[in-house]
Amino acid sequence: MKISIIGAGNVGGLTAIQLCNLGIKEIVLIDAVTNLACAKALDLSDARFLFKQDNRITGTDDIKQISDSQILIITAGMPRKPGMKREELAIKNSRIIKDICQNIKSLCPESVVIVVTNPLDAITYCVIKETGLPAHRVLGMGLTLDGARLANLISEALNTPVTEIEPCVIGSHGEAMLPLSRYTKVKGSPLDRHLKPGEISKLFQRTVQRGAEIVSFLGSGSAYFAPSAAITELVKVIAGDEKRVLPVSVYLNGEYGLRDVCIGLPCCLGRAGIEKIIELELNDKERGAFLESAESIKKQISAISNV
Repeated sequence: MKISIIGAGNVGGLTAIQLCNLGIKEIVLIDAVTNLACAKALDLSDARFLFKQDNRITGTDDIKQISDSQILIITAGMPRKPGMKREELAIKNSRIIKDICQNIKSLCPESVVIVVTNPLDAITYCVIKETGLPAHRVLGMGLTLDGARLANLISEALNTPVTEIEPCVIGSHGEAMLPLSRYTKVKGSPLDRHLKPGEISKLFQRTVQRGAEIVSFLGSGSAYFAPSAAITELVKVIAGDEKRVLPVSVYLNGEYGLRDVCIGLPCCLGRAGIEKIIELELNDKERGAFLESAESIKKQISAISNV
């Protein structure tokens, strides 16, 4: 299998090393910065003997090297700067992504595309529209990461192994994400049975702010260990045709009463990409918050529609 990663920064580079350990046979790292992807590919290739993996790793600034990729990962784009509105970030990154999409359309039209570039839901929508790929073959990584963050925070709060927690987060990958306590399980029972409403609210708020918390400590840049792990988990499920449910940004065409928007929901994933959207039963409060989240994404989509 050939997997290409467009964007060889911290997230892209760490994803490449995890894909090496996963046993992916051909990995292509691509970056517009001259020699960056080449340098990282050489370094990763030197580690193959230590990984005991016979991968082929290529680094280049030539976008045409994505040709015939079965899975394509897009991490390219600029990060959100302090004070920048998400609509402004959407406009800037959509310009970058639209150029990439023309190459996807001509060079690997049969690929499954995993979008990582922020604002994630709007950019996922942009990739679908610009490439013309079937919507089930384009998905956004965001809530896979947010669910992992929620699980970690619950684990710390309850002193419970993280492997015994099943998080559930829907909505946008951003401030309007919606963790669901009824569907989040600890040792098989709802989170509501383990924590008081105020405690749950604080955990949910920490989940929403986790990315910003990490940025505040780093001073510059953003998280990369957990994002690269989330991408790798998606690749594992798709490449292995595991038919497993994970939360991703997905294009809706009537599900949940919404159309023509990408938003995070649990989906069954396999080799074809998104094979089924899971429709959760939401109460009035949850549905209202979910629709508000969708509206925030639509504003970002509107901002890039004429770019």
